[in-house]
Amino acid sequence: MSGRAPRGIPDRNDLVTRWSRKLSQTRLRRDSMMAVRKLEIDTPFGTANAHLNHADEPSAALILGHGAGGGVQARDLVAVARVAHSAGLSVVLVEQPYRVAGRRAPAPAHQLDAAWTAVIDHLLAGDLHGLSLVVGGRSSGARVACRTAVATGAVGALCLAFPLQPPRRPGVTPAPSRLPELDAVTVPTLVVQGARDRFGIPPSAKRRTVVQVASDHSLRTDLGSVADAVRTWLPRVVAARTCS
Repeated sequence: MSGRAPRGIPDRNDLVTRWSRKLSQTRLRRDSMMAVRKLEIDTPFGTANAHLNHADEPSAALILGHGAGGGVQARDLVAVARVAHSAGLSVVLVEQPYRVAGRRAPAPAHQLDAAWTAVIDHLLAGDLHGLSLVVGGRSSGARVACRTAVATGAVGALCLAFPLQPPRRPGVTPAPSRLPELDAVTVPTLVVQGARDRFGIPPSAKRRTVVQVASDHSLRTDLGSVADAVRTWLPRVVAARTCS
């Protein structure tokens, strides 16, 4: 008789392999969670949370903010954070005070900007002292990073799903384009945008690289391409700063 298990019953070796794989994945997730340290940071508009994953010998730091109605668990943010940490950067995911307080409606822009810069000032005075800084985020978080890039001394900006032009609603005057916020950034910028993003796609420019991926505003259906774009761009920006 064959040593194989009857049809429909998993082979013992297959079961061992599956459980070993699950155990390894569980350990990786547990190790990743243990490596992240949550910092509660006072800002002019309440307490913000900074989730810090420090590299052993960081070459630079990446700080990312979340979207207007989402949080730091967004899949594109998590994917980019992993890429950056694997490349030797310390990574921080920042929760704005309104989210920490349990509110979903975003705060006004000036409050978001002030809280963001307060978090970065705190980090640069402590855990990230002496490191070159790349700032960014998804959607609303990308806008905050762009508006404050000069104030934070960033060497690069990483924008995921930049909300270029709010979708037009019948009977309502179209909202102005947010392109001036991108154009005002004077450091190298990467924009990763879904080809089907309802907010549109920003144009490329001298210091701005725009990569389209097969997704919508969420970017969640093509996370591999999102990660690849960041994996290509980020080391060049860090290396350029190191050599300058």
